[in-house]
Amino acid sequence: METVAAPVRTLAVTRAAARFCALRGWGPVEQVTLPDGRRADIVALLPNGDFAIIEVKSCARDFLCDGKWPDYRAWCDRLYFAVDLDFPQVLIPGDVGLVVADDREAVLLRDAPEHRLASARRRALTQRVAMLAACRLAALADPLGAAEMRAALRLE
Repeated sequence: METVAAPVRTLAVTRAAARFCALRGWGPVEQVTLPDGRRADIVALLPNGDFAIIEVKSCARDFLCDGKWPDYRAWCDRLYFAVDLDFPQVLIPGDVGLVVADDREAVLLRDAPEHRLASARRRALTQRVAMLAACRLAALADPLGAAEMRAALRLE
């Protein structure tokens, strides 16, 4: 991936990571506000009911300035980082998964270790992600009513 501005790079890596999820049969939902108030870049529902969170990092500074990512472990069974080819991968801790994006594609360089969610937390997260995804689909069908739907459900 050529040198580009951080927002453009973030968007490209996010799209490649979401495509990575979809190609594996995972259901990716972007920009999910978790019950603790943190916002995950991608929360993916896996076919077996597990959750993966993929945190997108556009550059080393983005990673080094972000101290909140360890909190995401409490809301997923597996935690991954998605970066592009230019990212210094040595910065990514060894106890998380690593997905590397190159243009529109992404490859898994390291799988994430499993840390199981408690069943009550899994149920709450399943409901939150399902409602958010359903509301986003409804907003595509009725763009004018989207703001009212979001306000009524207080999801975003």
